[in-house]
Amino acid sequence: MKARLVRIGKSRGIRLPASILKLYNLFEGVELEVEERQDGILLRPVAEKPPKLTWAEAYQEMANEAAERLEWSEWDSLAGDGPRD
Repeated sequence: MKARLVRIGKSRGIRLPASILKLYNLFEGVELEVEERQDGILLRPVAEKPPKLTWAEAYQEMANEAAERLEWSEWDSLAGDGPRD
């Protein structure tokens, strides 16, 4: 694929085909990370940070993890009870 630089005020930019925009879910205003590499330039969308949990959500997640650890602790105590050769 080829792209051509275009003038944007005093800067330059490139136009990306609609197929690329759709494939990578790019739209006006999306922030891109520009990485200079030895063999060229890499553009990629900036990774979104996961939303912060509310206190209630954080508590629920901690409670679920504790319950899961308790459930597996019983398994750990039984794991050695299998048939012996």
